Order: sequence, then C-alpha cells, then structure tokens
Amino acid sequence: MNSLLLTVLAMAGYVLAYRFYGRFLGRKLFRLQADFLMPSHEFKDGVDYVPTKRHIIFGHHFTTIAGLGPI
Repeated sequence: MNSLLLTVLAMAGYVLAYRFYGRFLGRKLFRLQADFLMPSHEFKDGVDYVPTKRHIIFGHHFTTIAGLGPI
C-alpha cells in the first residue's frame, strides 16, 4: 500500500472521528452546555477571578511548563 494513501486515510479517519465522536462525547458523556459560564466570568471580582484573553493564559501556562525544562 502506498504510504501517501495510508496517510490520507488516516487523516480522513481522524477528521471524521474528531467531528462526530467529539460531538458525541460533548453531548452524551460530558453534557456540555452552551450557556455555561467560566468561573472567571461567573465570580468576577477584579482580584482573584479576572477574565483574560486566551493568548495571555497560554503564555502563562507555557512559561510555567517551559521554565522547568532546563532544571
């Protein structure tokens, strides 16, 4: 079997699984709700719970993890 065909089939399977199985997990297993508020919005007080942009949170998490790399 050609490796390109195998790669295309694997990617197509991944996309289909992501689309349909992800929706199934969200609805049936985790019972996700569209109107759910994150704690930073629900308990917003300006001190402990402050909503922020996603790239800022990513930067905080990345530097926390990457900071342990050289140790």
